[in-house]
Amino acid sequence: MEIRNKTSTSEFILLGLSEYPEQETLLFALFLCMYVVMAMGNLLIILAITSDSHLHTPMYFFLANLSLVDFGLATNTVPKMLVNIQTKSKSISYSCCLTQMYFFHFFGIMDSVLIAVMAYDRFVAICHPLHYTTIMSPRLCGLLAGTPWMFSYFISLTHILLMVRLVFCSNNKIPHYFCDLTPLLRLSCTDTSVNKIFVLIVAGMVIATPFICILAFYVRIIVAIMKVPSAGGRKKAFSTCSSHLSVVTLLYGTTIGVYLCPSSVRTAVKEKASAVMYTLVTPMLNPFIYSLRNRDLKGALRNLISKKIIPSS
Repeated sequence: MEIRNKTSTSEFILLGLSEYPEQETLLFALFLCMYVVMAMGNLLIILAITSDSHLHTPMYFFLANLSLVDFGLATNTVPKMLVNIQTKSKSISYSCCLTQMYFFHFFGIMDSVLIAVMAYDRFVAICHPLHYTTIMSPRLCGLLAGTPWMFSYFISLTHILLMVRLVFCSNNKIPHYFCDLTPLLRLSCTDTSVNKIFVLIVAGMVIATPFICILAFYVRIIVAIMKVPSAGGRKKAFSTCSSHLSVVTLLYGTTIGVYLCPSSVRTAVKEKASAVMYTLVTPMLNPFIYSLRNRDLKGALRNLISKKIIPSS
């Protein structure tokens, strides 16, 4: 049976970020600029890492994967919102809505798990420096990067299969700027208890569990750093982790508020604000966070820009 036969709604209406049409021009300009900065930043990170042999290490391998995921996460939601504002059309078809929701969860799960993988990489580098190259072998790095892709695929597909069984009746207005799971569940006129239980299970698996693992890794890291005798050595060790901790704060500070807080304390405005943070602001800031305090990456970016983007005459 086709998807469309299971629902009386053939399309949804995305109400967007603002209820006031006069604000849409400003929102369009703002989000377009942010998206361009995000795309350029993450693509430059990927190009710099792949083109510089000195950066072919586990840490930068995972960073390139994170940049790819951040680019996909923002590209899945922002361009559609910009098109809707520009064309004055807020509709999205049922199939396109489910497709957008699938890729939103796919890249979102990848983001969360990769952040935990990067924390493990820093844990091994600081707590077991003599065995780092042995532990973080190419095979293990491939497994740590490849397994989240497969895991995200099956979890996101399960979300869609559970969503397809629902029936949507007269109300087709989504108070959001993209098709997110929670607003869609509120529109269904059938029982969504199975979907909500699965949301909680997945939230525990891909948000709470990686977050707890990150905390455990950093407790061990801090203990190891405090044992370093010289102040310079401690400062250098902390500097290698500060960028990652900033990204962890940005990511989990918003996702935990959306998916693990009780629904009674969540509002549509808070959900949209949090969504903007983890679908655009965090992917836009990540390249700056990781490159500003990393001399090797800054050098690779300078070489890339001077040789490839702005070639000398």
